[in-house]
Amino acid sequence: MPIAIVTARATDGIRAPAVTIETHLANGLPAFQIVGLPEAAVRESRDRVRAAIQTAGFEFPRRRITVNLAPADLPKEGGRFDLGIALGILAASEQVPQSALDAREFLGELSLDGHIRPVGGALPAGLAAGEAGHQLVLNPDDGREAALSGRADIVTARHLGEVCTALNGGPALPAAEPPAACPPAYPDLADVRGQHRARRALEIAAAGGHHLLMVGPPGSGKSMLAARMPGLLPPMDDAEALETAAIHSLRGTRHLHEDWRSRPFRQPHHTASGVALVGGGGTPRPGEISLAHNGVLFLDELTEFDRRVLDVLREPLETGVIHISRAAHQAEFPAHFQLVGAMNPCPQGFDCDLGNACQCTPEQRGRHRKRLSAPLLDRIDLAIDVPRIPPAELGRDTPDPDAEDSTTVARRVAAARRLQLERQGCLNRMLEGRALQQHARLPEEERALLDAAAERFRLSARAYHRILRVARSLADLAGAPTIGRAQLTEALSFRALDHWRVE
Repeated sequence: MPIAIVTARATDGIRAPAVTIETHLANGLPAFQIVGLPEAAVRESRDRVRAAIQTAGFEFPRRRITVNLAPADLPKEGGRFDLGIALGILAASEQVPQSALDAREFLGELSLDGHIRPVGGALPAGLAAGEAGHQLVLNPDDGREAALSGRADIVTARHLGEVCTALNGGPALPAAEPPAACPPAYPDLADVRGQHRARRALEIAAAGGHHLLMVGPPGSGKSMLAARMPGLLPPMDDAEALETAAIHSLRGTRHLHEDWRSRPFRQPHHTASGVALVGGGGTPRPGEISLAHNGVLFLDELTEFDRRVLDVLREPLETGVIHISRAAHQAEFPAHFQLVGAMNPCPQGFDCDLGNACQCTPEQRGRHRKRLSAPLLDRIDLAIDVPRIPPAELGRDTPDPDAEDSTTVARRVAAARRLQLERQGCLNRMLEGRALQQHARLPEEERALLDAAAERFRLSARAYHRILRVARSLADLAGAPTIGRAQLTEALSFRALDHWRVE
């Protein structure tokens, strides 16, 4: 038959849209052309496919070959279409039956000797193939990842010859087996010495999904505290785990076979660019904020980041999604993450402390603090001072009796989150408009106290509402139906950075 049709999958954000590979053989001088908006790596597949077909023992037709990748307006990249193109040529030249290609999808890059190599984005492709009711054929490594979806018929092959043998009625390809689920392992909060107020802030942040900023001298335990945040969050359900794993599949930055159910903890260096944080590239790829989806984004040495880089976080912190637009392509990635930032109180260095030992001038402190814009600070719910740990606490031989482990704190966090979901269907951080007025209503005396604090510290409307959300989380941790004075005053105490505006 002169025309063959094979189905593959491209990448578009975290989606995997279907790509129809149409192969046509015509008389004339031998030629091989690929159309349909292919990038350079796709055009180079002509040489890989020709060599793979020949070394696998099949005849490469000496005719005019035209391969169309449809839809034509969807950019195609990488070597993921090699296997489909090769099978299309073999089907068009009647070396494999077209009927065997129906209801199947193929992904894989071909080596020159016909071996099938893994490609990125196997999990989104597996999810999409399952929705379409198709069987998906790919490399065994990709097969284990795609099998996590549990929604598709996933089979694997290591060589082009194996696929052709199965299509011609030979032994069926083996089914892919998903990896065994490993329980997440997180650092324990009980390892932290002292810092009871910071531990309390972590619990509140985890309970309501709030963003947190820790300010303290070097060595006070800020990074250690931040690393314990994922262990305080409830386990991800299947939908969250699959969505998170699909994002990491696009970047290949996470070993999905081992820890795909663990909440992400991303810690980019302070030299990271804005594109590294939010994503981008000629064909948009997810950045650190999307890789931290359903987990924690920890920015250590926050004031060392370029201010313009930090300001790109402002919209995702509010919306939980990032839209990336390029001249030829647009993509949308989820970015529901919790921001945990850490910074020194001033630029002096290791001898710096929160007391009189600091030798920085007011001008130096002012420049240091101005590296964080007011709109960014407004989007941070909790800001606390983390003092230096006393030597007596560090040298203690016995465990701190007041230091709870992560399991104990996580139980309280889970109970508070259940209250929020039953009451309003979302975490307190997401409360807005009428829902915020309804579920975070204050008695008259408490409202007068909050109004006075807003006037004193010149709080913006955003900061005002964030105090209400934090107070609502404190009430949920206490099991209180309404916000009391104790919860409101504690919420106000976690706005440690608001005094910067009035110095």
